[in-house]
This record gives sequence, structure tokens and C-alpha cells, in this order.
Amino acid sequence: MTILPERLRDPRPLIMGILNVTPDSFSDGGSFASPDSALAQARRMAVEGADIIDVGGESTRPGAERVGAHEQINRTQEIIRSIRRELPSMIVSIDTTLPEVAQTALEAGASMINDIEAGAEPGMLELAAARHAPIVLMHMQGTPETMQDNPRYGNVVEEVRIILLERAAEAKRRGVPKDMIILDPGIGFGKTKEHNLTLLKHLDRFTASGHPILLGASRKKFMGSICAGAEPCDLVAATCATTALGVVAGVRIFRVHDVKANRQAADVTWATLHAAS
Repeated sequence: MTILPERLRDPRPLIMGILNVTPDSFSDGGSFASPDSALAQARRMAVEGADIIDVGGESTRPGAERVGAHEQINRTQEIIRSIRRELPSMIVSIDTTLPEVAQTALEAGASMINDIEAGAEPGMLELAAARHAPIVLMHMQGTPETMQDNPRYGNVVEEVRIILLERAAEAKRRGVPKDMIILDPGIGFGKTKEHNLTLLKHLDRFTASGHPILLGASRKKFMGSICAGAEPCDLVAATCATTALGVVAGVRIFRVHDVKANRQAADVTWATLHAAS
């Protein structure tokens, strides 16, 4: 039985901890590539307040080369099984665009799919429907190899919103219930700094869609250009600012590297918004 839709009916924000079991992710590449280090990080995120752990076996940083299904499965299958054994109440998400990787992950104990290509690969939406798995549909202009090559929009908010709603409608046609379709505007995926800031300013346009919204701004490069050229690992406070903005706008899930700090930012913002008048 999938428990995420039940959690989504509770309006409080959820924290999704990022667990990249890759050698080349933009912020933490190689840090959790071994099974022991990955499981230790999963335990740490659970203690710090993660509701979901998102396991990814392919880097999607700008310019990254794609990784085949076999290698993604080799990287992710065992750590998902280990998390399910040690943290049985944790929601585990698989971060992949490939249905065969998602299917193997679901069989290993994952219960959610996070797809940066919004279910574009044949069979992905049908898999989510058949397995009753919530699926995150993210917007990306281009591919990880090309997405930052001069991205252009006329109206970034409306264009991203319309594409996401089209993908959500397609998911529903393929049998995925509306409450299991989560939308992600794709901060940093085929967007300039100005595009990212505009999307953050207008998150309410996405939350008004009626779908749960996921925000993934954690340690993104555009914030470093605002914060005196800070490196990704120095952008914890900047990420917490985006989390607070998201809570105010009604975002439901925050995908972050730094669980403890963002848990605090989300909880304090939520408590403030719902304080007695």
C-alpha cells in the first residue's frame, strides 16, 4: 500500500532528502557511492527529519552524460533494499527517467518515482499507474547535456505551468490518479538565473493547479551567483530561504541535500503561518 498520498493530505511540508549514489553529481558526487556511506547518510537524514529519501543513480547536473539502465540498477537496487530493511517507515523514491530502473526500484522497496523528464519514456506512466506509485513530473527544457545552452522563454511561469499541466493530463489518461501526480517546475533545469528567480517568485501559480508541488532548489548554482560566488556546499542558508518561500506559497515537498536545516526552515515557517491571530 502506498502511503504518500495519505501524507499529502496532511498539509504540512514534507522534506525529501537527496541520496545521490553517483560519482559525479554536482554537489555531492562520490560522497555516497559506496553502500555503507549511502546507508549511513540515509540513517542520518531519517534522524534529521526526512519524510522521503530520493535515491538516484544518474547525475543530472548540466552537461552530465546519461547512464544506462543496467548501471543505474547496479547503483540503486541494494541501497533501496537496505533502507527498506533498516528504515521500514521511510518513503523511498527512485530518481530516474527509465521505466526499467523504476520497476526494479519499486520491486526493491521504493514506493515513489521522481522523473525529470515528466514521464516521457514509453511505459513510465503506465508503470506508475499499475504499481499505484506517486510520480513526480518535472519540467526541463532540453536534456542535462544541453539544458543550459542559452535557454529561452517568452513567459517562463506560464510556459512551464502549461507543459506540466499537459504532462499531468497525460498521466491521468494513462491511469495515474490525480493525487499521485506531483509537479516540479524544475529549478535549474534549462533555466537562467532570472528564470529561476521568476519561478520562485510565482510558485503560487503552480500550487494553484490542485496538484502537490515539489521544489528542488537545493544548492543550485544560480544562488551562488547571488551569494558572492559561494560554492554549492555553502548554500545551505540560501536553500532554506527558498524552502521558506515555498512553504508560504503552498509547496508540499522540498527536495534538499541538507535535511536538518531545511526541516527547521519549513517547520518554523509553517508554524508562523498557522499561529493563532
